[in-house]
Parts: sequence; structure tokens; C-alpha cells
Amino acid sequence: MSLPLDRLIASLTRTGMTRFFQKLFAEFPDLLMKDQTVEAVRPDRTFRMNGTWVTNFGSDSFLGFDQDLRVQEAIEKGVRDWGTHNGSSRAFSSVRPNVAAEEKIAAWMGTEAALIYPSVTLVNTGALPGLATRHDAIVGDQFAHNSIDEGMKIAKARCVRTAKFAHNDPIDLARVLDGLRPYRHAIIAVDGVYSMSGELPPLREFQKVAADRDAILYVDDAHGTGVLGERGRGTVLEAQGNYDNTLVVGSLSKAFSCLGGFVAGQTAACEVLKLRSNSLIFGGPVPPSYLEGIGAVIDILNSPEYDRLRANLDANVHRLTDGACSLGLNVLGGRVPIVSILVGAEEQTLQAGRFLFEHGYYVQSVIFPAVAHAAGVLRIQVNANHTAEQIDGLLEALAALKQAVTLPAAEAAVIRFPAVAAVPEPIPA
Repeated sequence: MSLPLDRLIASLTRTGMTRFFQKLFAEFPDLLMKDQTVEAVRPDRTFRMNGTWVTNFGSDSFLGFDQDLRVQEAIEKGVRDWGTHNGSSRAFSSVRPNVAAEEKIAAWMGTEAALIYPSVTLVNTGALPGLATRHDAIVGDQFAHNSIDEGMKIAKARCVRTAKFAHNDPIDLARVLDGLRPYRHAIIAVDGVYSMSGELPPLREFQKVAADRDAILYVDDAHGTGVLGERGRGTVLEAQGNYDNTLVVGSLSKAFSCLGGFVAGQTAACEVLKLRSNSLIFGGPVPPSYLEGIGAVIDILNSPEYDRLRANLDANVHRLTDGACSLGLNVLGGRVPIVSILVGAEEQTLQAGRFLFEHGYYVQSVIFPAVAHAAGVLRIQVNANHTAEQIDGLLEALAALKQAVTLPAAEAAVIRFPAVAAVPEPIPA
């Protein structure tokens, strides 16, 4: 007998997006390297997948802290001192390492306060709706991260007016805000750095628009945290010179190699979010062990050693981008340690990823809907603890790939990366 759950799942499998992926799985079973299992890792940035040891260029542990003994020891100490979990929502209590980590983040960033969430996604889906009421408005850059979109959807369900503006365009931002009047306050939500393109937002221009239109800036700087700006503070302070009228979101999982995300800004703003952000109030907190690890990472960021780590990372990024450009490849990004090589069609992008894997290098084959249809890329994530030999080996594999697969030339027009919400063309039943 068919149950309602069976009929629900059957209906979902007939939706456009599900059928799109099922079609990919059916047509390219040997190429679609998704949902893979990493079987073992080594400290030299290699791992075993499908029984094969390869060099991993798919890790966002950009500074190599996942293999840093000091961070590992801090996490181990956190488990011994506090157990494996807090055992309580932060609405009731916070363990001392949580308070200490927030104080350290605020001091490192140069803000009055900081508030830790279990992930950046939970920041954006909790803080954005928490900052607005039905009297307010939220506008987001059209290329802003998916989690900003989701936060705006939640806010919209609570009768907050929402809208998108053209990517990195202060004039269109002003037009959209003017069209939403009257509102009491407005929030302008943008990425601090757009990871696929490497573009940074014009924060000073956005701030001028905000000041004239009763708005604040909300900057998701997850991809800049730890790898851009002085001491790794990200893009905002470097661009604006201060945090006035701005809330900054940062990641504690990518360059930090720990767990969580944070909001940094005024003390009053963080206190309000404690009362109004549902993902914080009703969700479980970051475990104490990772909070201790966060503190250990900040100690390194504040030390002279960070200069060496950043120098290694920047040199590796330049080595890869210069080498890829010299091969005539269409290179996107490079402002952060994410370098994308434009491939194009979905099948070719998957073939390219499989080719590199078979030559000993794992990179991520990114296709629709993460990028536009027929604008697939090889997403290469460079780490400070990659060796020059590993990067040169990847470049040799890319040179061989260029001979095996037709790739867009460097002079080809760069394809934009819109947030596409629907399958681009009908898929036959």
C-alpha cells in the first residue's frame, strides 16, 4: 500500500531540479564525483578517495590549521575539561570557553563584541530575520551567498519587504531602496568577497547609500576571514577603515579549521541578536572543544607566525594563478585562495574533474545550480601547506587536461555566475 510519504517522495522526484540531477547521475555515473567518501588523510595535504591517494586541492582549511598540533591539542583539552557538548541552548547558559572565544574574536577583529553561531549559514538564516521587522526592509546583492537568500526568505515570511539589486552596483542599490520606501530601517546584505569571481563589493560606496537611506551594511565575509586584511580580519576594516554602521559575519570553519560562524559589531547589536535570532536561541551551540580551538587559532593570527603563513598562502595562490594564466586558461578568482578555471558545459566540467583525479589531483567540479548553466568551473582551493611541487604537479595535470578537453581560452568572455533558481531548459520525461 502506498503511504503519504511514498507519494511525497515520488512527487519530489518529478520536480525540475531533482530530475536535472537524476539525469546527470544516469548519464555520467563515472564522472559525477559528488557525495564521495574520504577514507583517510595525511598531514601533507593528501587523502585517499575511492582507494586512491591524491593531492587534495578541495580543502578550505586555507591556513592548514586542521593539521596544526597546537589547534589539535587545544581541541583535545576542551574535550577533557568540558566534555563533548555544552548540553544547553545558549538562551540558558554559555560555557566559559564560549564567552572567552567571543571576547577574543572581538579583540582580534577590533569590534566591541562578537557572537558565535554553529555555522555561517545559521548566522545568515538567524541574524538577518532577527534584525528586521515588518516595518523594515532587506536588500541583497543578486550574487550574495545562498544562505543570505535563505535568511531573506525567512524574513519575507514574517512580512519584511525584501529585494535584490544588481551585483556590486551602488546606483541600482539606491534605486531599489528608494522603491521600497516607506520603511523604518533597511539592511543591505552583501558578500565580503565573492568566492567564484574574486570580486570585492564597493563597501565605501554602499556605505554612502546606506547613510542617506536609513540603512546598515551586513557583510558576509566568510571567504575573507583569516586570509584577507591585516591579521586576517577580512575585507571590511581594510575597505572602510572602521566598522561604523556595519555588522560583519565571519567563518570559524574555513581558514580557522574549527567550527562555527560569528557576527562582530556593536555590543548592543549582539545583545539584541541573542534575544531575536532563532537559530541561536533554538539551536545547539558550538561544542567547547572547538571553542578552545578557536582561541588557539586567534593566538596564531595575532602572532608573527601569521605573516609567514600568509606569505606561504599568497605565494601558493600566485604560483597557481600565474601558471594557469601562462597555460592560456580562463582563470577566475585569486583574491582569496579559491581559484576557478572556467570549463563550460556540465559534461566537460565533470570530465575535467575526473581527468585531474586520475592524474593524482582532487579539485571540485562545480556545475549548475552553483554556477550558471553551461558555466561550469574547476574550483581549486589553495592551502598554505601545499608545497610548490604539488602546485607545479597540478599545473602539469592542467596542461595535459588542456590537450584532452577543449577549454575556453583566457581571452574568452567571462561568464557571470547568477543565482539561478530554475532548471534552464525542460528535461524530457
